[in-house]
Order: sequence, then C-alpha cells, then structure tokens
Amino acid sequence: MSESFTYQTEQFADIKIVRYQVPGFEDLSLRQKELIYYLAQAARCGRDILFDQNNKYNLSIRRTLEAILKSYDGDRECEDFKNFIVYTKRVWFSNGIHHHYSMDKFLPEFDAEYFGELLANTNFELLPLQEKEDVPALMNRLVPVIFDEKVDCKRVVLNPEMDLIADSANNYYEGVNQEEVEEFYAKADKGDPEKPLSIGLNSKLIKENNQIIEKVWKIGGMYSEAIEKIVFYLEKAIPFADSELQKKSLLKLVDFYKTGDLKTFDEYSILWVKDLDAHIDVVNGFIEVYGDALAFKASWESVVNFKDIEATKRTEIISNNAQWFEDNSPVDERFKKDEVKGVSAKVITVAMLGGDCHPATPIGVNLPNAEWIRKDHGSKSVTIDNITHAYHQSSLKGGMIEEFAYSKEEVARAKEHGYLGGNLHTDLHECLGHGSGQLLPGVGMDALKNYHSTLEEARADLFALYYMMDEKMLELGLMPTLDVAKAEYDGYIRNGLLTQLTRIELGKDIEESHMRNRQLIAKWVYEKGEGVIEKRTKDGKSYFVVNDYQKLRNLFGELLAEVQRIKSEGDFEAGKALVENYAVKVDVDLHKEVKERFEKLNLAAYAGFINPDYHPVMEDGKIVDVKISYPMDFTQQMLEYGEKYSFLPHIN
Repeated sequence: MSESFTYQTEQFADIKIVRYQVPGFEDLSLRQKELIYYLAQAARCGRDILFDQNNKYNLSIRRTLEAILKSYDGDRECEDFKNFIVYTKRVWFSNGIHHHYSMDKFLPEFDAEYFGELLANTNFELLPLQEKEDVPALMNRLVPVIFDEKVDCKRVVLNPEMDLIADSANNYYEGVNQEEVEEFYAKADKGDPEKPLSIGLNSKLIKENNQIIEKVWKIGGMYSEAIEKIVFYLEKAIPFADSELQKKSLLKLVDFYKTGDLKTFDEYSILWVKDLDAHIDVVNGFIEVYGDALAFKASWESVVNFKDIEATKRTEIISNNAQWFEDNSPVDERFKKDEVKGVSAKVITVAMLGGDCHPATPIGVNLPNAEWIRKDHGSKSVTIDNITHAYHQSSLKGGMIEEFAYSKEEVARAKEHGYLGGNLHTDLHECLGHGSGQLLPGVGMDALKNYHSTLEEARADLFALYYMMDEKMLELGLMPTLDVAKAEYDGYIRNGLLTQLTRIELGKDIEESHMRNRQLIAKWVYEKGEGVIEKRTKDGKSYFVVNDYQKLRNLFGELLAEVQRIKSEGDFEAGKALVENYAVKVDVDLHKEVKERFEKLNLAAYAGFINPDYHPVMEDGKIVDVKISYPMDFTQQMLEYGEKYSFLPHIN
C-alpha cells in the first residue's frame, strides 16, 4: 500500500469519510480484472433496493435531495443550505433517513419552510413526482416523514414493550403487526425439518384485501428493475469465473434472482461455501437480517474481493485447527459439534462494496447464515484487511486511546499490539465463533426473536475473547506474546463500558445489536468479576482497568457457556433477561462524561468509505485492461451512483 495515500477526505455530523486502497489489483490477470469489473458493476446496481428496504419513502427523499443539489438556483452560501448539504450526506451515508447504527431518524438542521423554498427553486423535471403529482403535493408527502420526529421515528424497534413490526419504520412489512407476522411464519412451509428454508428472507410481507401475502424480491416481482441489472452484470461475469465451482454458484445465484426460490438460494449457498479455489470472490444477495426485529427479512448487500495470500496464512492456521477449538470450548458437550466441517477462513482485499456494506462496512464476514448449511457443509470467514488498514491509518492521530486508557503502559500496549489483537479477534469471531456450536433438534433460528442478533454477536465475540488468552495462540505462532491478548482485553472492556457511548445520544438506550453485545459482555464480566475489572478515577475522569487477565478469560468462558446454552436450547426468556439487564440501559452520568471528553477531541464516531472506480480499456471492442482510480469526493460519487445505478420506482 502507498504510504502517501490520503485516507480521510472529510468529516461531517458524527461521520468521517475514508478512502481505501486495493493493493494487488494491478497484479491480477486480465481475466480476473474483467471479473472484478463486472461483479463491481453488479454490486452497485442493488443500491436502490437497500434504500427502499430501509424505508418506503427513502428513494423519493434521496432523489428530491439530489435534484435540489443539482439544480437549486438560490443562495448556496447561507447556513441553511450548508445544513442541507450535511443532511443530504447523512442520508447517503445511512442509505436513508435513519441513523445507520442507532436506527433513530435524524432530523435536518433546517425547517420545512426552507425545504419549501428549496423545492420552489429547483428544476421540477428532476423531482420524483408521482403520476398527477405537483411540487406542493410532493412537499406535503415528504415533510412529515422528514421533519416530524413522531413519524417513522425508528427504523428497527427492539423494545419488547412495543410492536416490533408495526412500530418499526422499515419497508419489510406493511399493514401487519408483530402477532400477525409471527403467526404467518409459524404456519409457513419450512421444507425439510433437517434443512429448513430461510422463510421470509427475500420478500416483503403485506396485507392486501385483508389477506396477508408475500411480495417476493425477484425478476418479475418486487425490485425487478434493479435485480434485472444485477443479473445482467452477473451474467457478464460468469464467463470469467475464477473456478468451475464459482461458475456453477453464479449460475445458481442468477437462477435464484429469477425465481425467488429459497431452496435454490440454499443450493447456491452450498456451492459458494464449497468453492475454495477461486482467488476472486463475491457476496451478492439478501444476506443479513439485522434490519428486521424478528430476523426474517434480509437486506441486500455485495462485497467483491480477492484473497490476500500472505495474510491468509494466519487465518488458515486458525481454520485448520477448528476441531481443537471446538473440542476445548468451555460450553456443554451437548452443544458442541462432533465434527467441524468445511470451515474456511481467509484474509481478503475488498475491491468494491455495495448495498448494506457501503458506505459503512463490516471488517469481517462469516457466511452462510443458515445453521444447517454451516453444520453440514461449513462456512466461509473473511477478515477484510484493506478496510481494517484504512480504519487504522485514519485513526492514528486521533488521541482516543490516550484519552480513555488509564495508564501509559495500557496506551503503549494498545499501540504496539492493538492492530494485531483486533485482527485476530475478528479472525476468531468470524472463522470459529459464528461457526461453532449447534442447535438442539427442533430449535429454530427464530427462537430468540428480537434478541437473536445481539446474542449471536455476543457468542462469536466471547469465543474470540476466550481463546485470545490461550497458550495455543502462542503455540500456533499466531501472536508473539500474550500482551497481544491483553491489549485486546483492555480495548474490548474500554470500548464496551466507555468509548462506544460516544455513539449514543444522551438519554437514549443502546439499540444496535453489535453495541448491545459489547456492553452486555463488558458489563456482565465487570459485575460478576468482583475486582477483576476496577473502575478508577483520575483527574475527575473515569477509567476501567483490568486487574487480572486470566480471571477475566475465565469469566468470558463462563458467559460463553451460558450464551451458547441459550442459543442451543432456544431459551427466549433467559436471552431476554441477559440482554435487557446488561445490554440496553446506559449509566447517565458516565455517558455525559464520556460525551464531553470525546467532543474535545473533535473526532467522528463513525467512518464510511468512498469506493474505487474501475475503467475498462477498450481496443477493437474488447477489454484489454482495467484501470483503477481512487476518487476523493464523496458527494460526487453519490451523485454519480444516483444517476448510473438507480432503477427502482420512487415508491415500492
């Protein structure tokens, strides 16, 4: 990677925009470059789907904002217009009007009257007007959704006191409530009980004429216009497939998009997980269920990548020893797999991010999500090295560790070992954590309902944390010293109890599943440990210090055993108690203190990325090379995506 590369390009609201490099792209064969080019095109064609999944009015709002930005002929230097620019960027970043992490609707820092002025001075031909709709009618349609804090106020509601479906603002359901959804899917045909279908994964559930029906996301169904474009580029990519299995899996994926058949999706997933030969790989489809409180519906995403051969040596050591890790886990023997099958792990270089993985993106992935496929066929795990590198490089001079770590020794340990510790945690979390354990017969994926995602992330984190301090890590050559594990323990506790609070608005609960998981673990071990972790005060500031790393490891193991039991048995009440008691509520005074300390650092709590661009070089109608470039302007890329990769109707 180039050391002179500019990573961070701008900062607004609670967000920083970062670029990432794609080292090794120039060394790929022409065939592989062409494959990446077509897969990258497909990755951008599903963007509208995610916007619409997140809220029914998101596409109308985004297109209105873009029309204003492109054609408004009024004063662009006033404070209101600058606030309009920030709001537009936030909508792009979050793929809609709700914060990508907290799920709360964020409000513009300009009023509805100014919005009317913007619309009145914008080229109406660019606005997303419905049939027979004029500009005032468009304004009346959008103003409540944008400006009224009581309308569509939270994208995903997890509060058990509320209706998880009717009170959520996403577009996965319409006209139905939680009880109706649960009853509908309880009666749905799941196919072979040993190989249950992921029912509801690729459809919107809607009540029409007093009948509850599914609108399937497929060609000829809902989202057809975008899916047709995705399939167009997938079919362009297939002749350049990097292995025979990849060719078969892409053909099966196309078949799934054409039919919407969930059995076909399982067949695709099995082919995909078995393909270990392809250097280039892709995730493309309806994958993760975090956006649905009941974990039925999956958001659309894509990640185009290729293997980092040198760095993958680290993850191959882990995956080759998967059976040892499973056998020596502290969980009950009933919940362990007798034979760990098909666990593969690699470190990848991302070439393109799309849908729910852009602009904000995960740093690791473990798929497929179907438990029976994991058990019978295995799983693929990846750590995304060029993304973690970009995060790391953009945060080096922030002062965050110095502010929230208690001692110079802790700071030094974090700077020397934190990057490796973080990567190893991700490797263990994705490769082994998610793939470990098994459900008891008759227990379904939906047993834990709105607590499923938090508890699943906790289970994977605890697996990683437990093994970080194991001598086996030294024996395998994965770390030079257990100080790497200590740095990760320090950082995890510091984040779970302190620094992640910078991301929460004062007075709010924790809503996002990964954040809930981290507080659940950190708060539980702090409370149960009796001095293992100590809260200290220095110069009026609060810190949490690990006093005994080995005892902390034992606590992680104890909690892992309980979380695995809850998942394996489908113990909803125990899972609910664990999450509600430890993961949701925030210490008000500590929260205020952390926010005040963080604000003085002038840092952004979140980061997201500008994608690279790929440029085919043509000669005599054929691609003879593909060049890569790294744009600097987030706004320009978002406007370009809006023009080139937007295919869906305004309302779906």
